[in-house]
Amino acid sequence: MDMALDKICSLIRQARRFDVKEGVTDPASGSNPTDDNQIDVLEPTADDPTEGEIRSFIAGLNVDEQATLIALVWIGRGDFEGEDFAEAFAAAQERNTGRTADYLLGIPDLPDLLDEGLGALGLSCVDEDGGAGV
Repeated sequence: MDMALDKICSLIRQARRFDVKEGVTDPASGSNPTDDNQIDVLEPTADDPTEGEIRSFIAGLNVDEQATLIALVWIGRGDFEGEDFAEAFAAAQERNTGRTADYLLGIPDLPDLLDEGLGALGLSCVDEDGGAGV
């Protein structure tokens, strides 16, 4: 695999924050965030940096690292088996359109698929010393 595990785990954490966003449910509440238990934080807003952070993160990766992410997603959703990582990676390199962030952010359950892909390779974001994972 051509990408450090900590980078993948960082992306999974960011993608989980992005995935929990839901549609606007209270567009003009006028309430105090403290009074409503910060529930509006789960609503996407124009100034929400989460998606931009993910896009910047992915854009900062080299082509092989981006192909690694795509291969992990494909393995995670069952398009390839873990032992076929090299084949999935090669297919991901061929698919490179320069729009990897758009592609990945358009995939439902992205963080879960990345996590499943890592699991199929025998890797995990859970700290070996018993620390919390993703």
